Amino acid sequence: MARRMIQNVNIINRTLFGGRQAVTCYTCHRGSPTPKTVPSLLEQYSAPPEDDPNDVEPSPRASKTQSVDEILNRYMQALGGAKSLGALTSVVAKGSYEGFDSYHGKVAVEVYAKATGERSVIAHTQNGDSVTTYNGRDAWIMGPDKPVSVLQLASGGDLDGVKLDSILAFPGGLKQALSQPRTGFPTTTIGDHPVDVVQALAGSSRVKLFFDKQTGLLSRVVLFHNTIVGPVPTQIDYSDYREVAGVKMPFQWRLTWMDGQSTYTLDDVRPNVAIDPGKFAKPVAPAPRLVAPAKLPQ
Repeated sequence: MARRMIQNVNIINRTLFGGRQAVTCYTCHRGSPTPKTVPSLLEQYSAPPEDDPNDVEPSPRASKTQSVDEILNRYMQALGGAKSLGALTSVVAKGSYEGFDSYHGKVAVEVYAKATGERSVIAHTQNGDSVTTYNGRDAWIMGPDKPVSVLQLASGGDLDGVKLDSILAFPGGLKQALSQPRTGFPTTTIGDHPVDVVQALAGSSRVKLFFDKQTGLLSRVVLFHNTIVGPVPTQIDYSDYREVAGVKMPFQWRLTWMDGQSTYTLDDVRPNVAIDPGKFAKPVAPAPRLVAPAKLPQ
């Protein structure tokens, strides 16, 4: 059935929209397994839902906004300035993680990152470690919920997202990591906070970055993965910025994707410490646990 639905979407786009991806699965389903055919009077006469800030697009009618350079330069200053950012070479952090693979209970998490691009996040879930590792070139994920014990992220949106995470851990090189950046978005808000929006390409994936107008700090990143059923967003919301070695860092971030949400909260952050290179190597899958056969009654 899923394959038939994908074929239907592709036929509609090819025959009616010249191959442009104008219709996706979400166009009809909107999160429901059954598309609606009868208009809802409740929806028509109720207060309309708030606009999703992720949907905002550039508009020639938008009021005068800051340039990309102005927004990103203000972000660097809000973090602590180029000198402080340049002096930060590594971070080792510990805290808690909660998500679907921890049964939404809090478990321990460790984060290792270097300014040279490597980053590793290890959540110690009840069923085993959930690991995402990037060595500056290759990335892997490992976890008890994965279809294979260790999965390499070869290309595409998943790898682009891991690379962007490593850059944002040491954002002094953010400008160089983004291509075709643009601004000129209408005023939008996240919560009650107006934000400036920068859209760009991170690798081959479109990304939107939302910067708090008041503080200049990064509030949200949305990476759009290109798939056969249309663009699929992954969203990270940053909060609780604290100063570490002269640099402001988010001590909490929430990751939201199409079928899950997880929260990372840091308690202890140590800057500029030596990190074993093995932390960024390909994860080693744990050996299968042997279960002794049950004793039969005599």
